[in-house]
Amino acid sequence: MKRSLLALSLAVALGAVPAAFAQTNSRADMNEVAPGGGAGGNDGDAATAGTKPGNKVKQLSAIDVSAALDQSRNSLSPDTGSSQYVIDQKAIQQLPLGDSTPLNQVILQAPGVVQDSYGGLHVRGDHANLQYRINGVIIPESISGFGQTLDARTIQSVKLLDGALPAQYGLRTAAVVDIDTKSGHELGNGGSVGITGGSFGTLNPNASLWGSSDRWSWFVTANYLENDVGIENPTPSRTPIHDHTNQVKGFGDISYLINDNTRVSFMFGATNNRFEVPNNPNQQPQFGYLDQTEFNSADLNERQKEQTRFGVLSLQGKWGKTDYQVSLGQRYSTVNFLPDEVGDLMFNGVASTINRSNRASTLQADFATPLGDAHTLRYGIYGEFERGNISNNSLVFPANPDGSQASTTPIGIYDATKLLARTWSAYLQDEWSIGDKWTVNYGVRGDRYELFRTESQLSPRLGVVYQATDSTTIHAGYSRYFTPPATEVIDDSNIARFNGTTNELPSGGNNLPLSERSDYFDLGVQQHFGSTLTVGLDAYYRKVKRLQDEGQFGAALIYSNFNYAQGRIRGAEFTLNYDNGPVSAYFNFAFSRAMGKQVMTGQYNFGEDELAYINDNWIHLDHDQKLSSSGGITYSFTDTTRVGADYLFGSGLRKEAPGVPNGASLPYYFQLNLNVAHDFNVGSFGKVKTQLALINAFDRTYELRDGTGVGVGAPQFGPRRGVYLTLQKDFSF
Repeated sequence: MKRSLLALSLAVALGAVPAAFAQTNSRADMNEVAPGGGAGGNDGDAATAGTKPGNKVKQLSAIDVSAALDQSRNSLSPDTGSSQYVIDQKAIQQLPLGDSTPLNQVILQAPGVVQDSYGGLHVRGDHANLQYRINGVIIPESISGFGQTLDARTIQSVKLLDGALPAQYGLRTAAVVDIDTKSGHELGNGGSVGITGGSFGTLNPNASLWGSSDRWSWFVTANYLENDVGIENPTPSRTPIHDHTNQVKGFGDISYLINDNTRVSFMFGATNNRFEVPNNPNQQPQFGYLDQTEFNSADLNERQKEQTRFGVLSLQGKWGKTDYQVSLGQRYSTVNFLPDEVGDLMFNGVASTINRSNRASTLQADFATPLGDAHTLRYGIYGEFERGNISNNSLVFPANPDGSQASTTPIGIYDATKLLARTWSAYLQDEWSIGDKWTVNYGVRGDRYELFRTESQLSPRLGVVYQATDSTTIHAGYSRYFTPPATEVIDDSNIARFNGTTNELPSGGNNLPLSERSDYFDLGVQQHFGSTLTVGLDAYYRKVKRLQDEGQFGAALIYSNFNYAQGRIRGAEFTLNYDNGPVSAYFNFAFSRAMGKQVMTGQYNFGEDELAYINDNWIHLDHDQKLSSSGGITYSFTDTTRVGADYLFGSGLRKEAPGVPNGASLPYYFQLNLNVAHDFNVGSFGKVKTQLALINAFDRTYELRDGTGVGVGAPQFGPRRGVYLTLQKDFSF
């Protein structure tokens, strides 16, 4: 995206509103937006009639103006036809680790979400493919998934949108993680400091500051984490070997109210993470190094460094009756894998120092215009320019034609690639309210992706909500999806350079991934029983061409993508949410089946036998888990004392079976977590919040991965039992 083109696009986006919708009014109209799902609720409802004109605002305080603009921003995003699950700040604080809970663990409480190693998530049978939005702005995902970039302390509420999404959502389509952050205008002037500590050397201090002054508002937070279980243990032992991590995260949001109708904000975040890669003892070297034939695998010293930072400047508000938000952003992400040169050579036949970086510059503009009382027109554009750099500096041994080691003296091979990717998207949709019962959202989306080739698609979308009774809501939707490959994990290495070495790949084949194209169908019903109990049932089916998947095909904890020619994914989800007095509870249960056939890109990562089998047979995707469930209950004795419990259950991800890739599944697992929280009044020091958490209370040992299966690099076990104490002190001034 050239600067001149970016400037022109921004000018067009900003100029479109006054040119088409200029009004003589000097004040904004207030919006009435029907509420969506409650905390921890699955909601197929949509806003009853989009944005409706109300009384004109005469004199508003900065808090009132900020709230009105938040409401205006919310009206940009429809939910019609899709499924949504909302987790608010209260629900996060009721989790065992409270605000110290990693974001991926928060999202795991939603239905249809499956945990994987390195903090990975799979929603409805998809591998990654999540879109993250903060205050309505798309933040391109970082290169590596297990170093969490975002912090739960920033969240006012988080909504997981999946299913048949409206035309506004595209590119990353497994689900949209839509985060609304805390605001200084709402919180007042103050802050918070605290610390979480406990098992496995965990130390996690944090500090936040928020406030407002006239038309300025700010919220900033930062925390530091270190422990001895940074990455899943490859053994079932309680004490991982070489698994220390240090992580620093920060986030800020500063806004200024230009007038009652307009707000400018700057949002930024950064993370800097260091990981030791854990060791699996008692492994036997496969290669000799010079005159050395023995190496203790417990002494390996592989490390990985990750950095991500982003910044977004947004102009948001109302022009006449039109709500808008225009944003310019940039995200930079880098991953560096540092091998144990001697050890990796002896165990793997290759030791690669890997550096990957990706810089994404973005332009996003969204608009919503009510047309009468029955229609709301939404439209917008998105542009992204990515510049990626990949370098692999490898040591390998020469090999004989049969693959055996020909020399114990390593040789060096250097490979570097530069990637330039451009993405352009535009959408147009209408939300149509038909009487009191029906809401229809129909639209179309166009996407264009340029990397080694140019791919594009025009995608129709249709979502319907039927309010059968005051307590029964039925939603249905169809979406055509276009999903470009994740540029940050494309590996364009020159595989021919490794021919005749101990890192010669098992087969040849095209290594350039293709964009995925799919048809998605979704149908659900939600039933309210009074004001305390909500039950939901949702079913989905996705037919896919060029199905994308990712795998870890080397020692580095970095994924590479590839395509199956065909895919078919189906499933169903049941949700229950209860909130009555001192008791709140939720229960989710999901069934899923995700299959693929015929590897058509990245074949060089597969053996000839694997390719032959997958070419003729449907196989389970490596991240396919048939059954998954999550749930929790909290009882509040008083406003200051509560106890709670939650759990995760799964039927196990896939593993290798004799002669069948991903032909078997790992054993079922169940993890129960307990917590108790109490607020103490400590004299003149005031109130101190405390929370004691017991993770994996039964200390059940279970495997997430056993080291086999397509694109699975090593075994990984779930967490062992741990005890953690949080102390938190809020203050105001």
